[in-house]
Amino acid sequence: MTDPGNNSALNFGKNSLLPQEEMLETARKSKNLIIGIPKESWEHENRVGLTPEAVELLVNNGHEVRIESGAGKKANYSDTDYSECGGMISDNKKEVFNSDIIIKLSPVSEEEIGLLRGNQLLFSSLHVTSQNEKYFRELIRKRITGIAYENIKDKYDRFPVVRSMSEIAGITSILLASEYLSNTHQGKGVMLGGITGITPAEVVILGAGTAAEYAARAALGLGATVKVFDNSLHKLRRLQNYIGQRMHTSVFHPRVLEKALRSADVVIGAVHLVDEGPRYYITEEMVKSMKKGSVIVDISIDQGGCVETSECMDLAKPVHIKHGVVHYAVSNIPSKVSRTASIALSNVLAPIIMNVGDAGGIQNQLREDRGLRKGVYIFNGLLTNRFVGEKFGILSKDINLLLAAF
Repeated sequence: MTDPGNNSALNFGKNSLLPQEEMLETARKSKNLIIGIPKESWEHENRVGLTPEAVELLVNNGHEVRIESGAGKKANYSDTDYSECGGMISDNKKEVFNSDIIIKLSPVSEEEIGLLRGNQLLFSSLHVTSQNEKYFRELIRKRITGIAYENIKDKYDRFPVVRSMSEIAGITSILLASEYLSNTHQGKGVMLGGITGITPAEVVILGAGTAAEYAARAALGLGATVKVFDNSLHKLRRLQNYIGQRMHTSVFHPRVLEKALRSADVVIGAVHLVDEGPRYYITEEMVKSMKKGSVIVDISIDQGGCVETSECMDLAKPVHIKHGVVHYAVSNIPSKVSRTASIALSNVLAPIIMNVGDAGGIQNQLREDRGLRKGVYIFNGLLTNRFVGEKFGILSKDINLLLAAF
């Protein structure tokens, strides 16, 4: 007799002999990560990738964060600020570079590549124009997965890091121009905004993107007269609507631009050049026609510059004068306001790292996050950025096909 309480006996029958569906575990397993924040090797990089508040959030979610001593100093974050939020302070750079995830601002140096253990996730700027073939070959050899800040997209198909840094650069460019117009740096002693009975200064802005928008907002807020030039009527119309008040806008036309430059006190170069390469919208002859003591701030200098007379400088010596015109051309203007810029960057990075941990690793997260996938230039030691591949003669692969294979 069969025991009615024996379920195995009751369930045994002809159906049990047929092939059955396999029950697979579908729940994702989160992963505790070790995150390293090394001190920036580039002297003029003042930002830090994560703030103490972001570190506290990550630590409270089971992750370990190693901070090299002094990493946040230039952004006015002390080692104590980080340790009180659960961060582990280390004087050993190699220990920090031995983490699962490395967060830097500037690209890793040759020395820092040597400190990488390999098979790690690296967040940093890419700065393709300043790199060489050897740089990418070394990262490939280390089987790094590299994600470039400037290429990351969000769910709205926008570039969150680029946008936040552009907002900062746009506003700061006007504040810098105002400073160099004043007597502080032997300027001609002109106030950017006019007062009763005095004509306001004229600001010419090249470009109609995010940096240009925030430069225009800052200039108008200080009372200056603003003229914006761009090739796209759509962008000019959109900018006009965003600003919410009338201002002079024009497509690029050499004669119209030259006329505006002759009376300009400030010129802001905020043209996006990456897609088309360096192109000078303002020639040296145009600069010669400008007023003595006027100021050019070329935000586009990190892409080659949009003013022919601009020379890439650094924060230690940010200015040069040519034809009597002050040129401010620094590739990392947001480092001028490092704490604000660090908070803005951390606001983007911290949620991404949390998602990587929750997904159980970068591969799972990349499958789900199309925008983050856009930022990948090397995946598990395979180049995935076609532009880099064509520039340096390295074979590149489609990240989508690689993810399907792994």
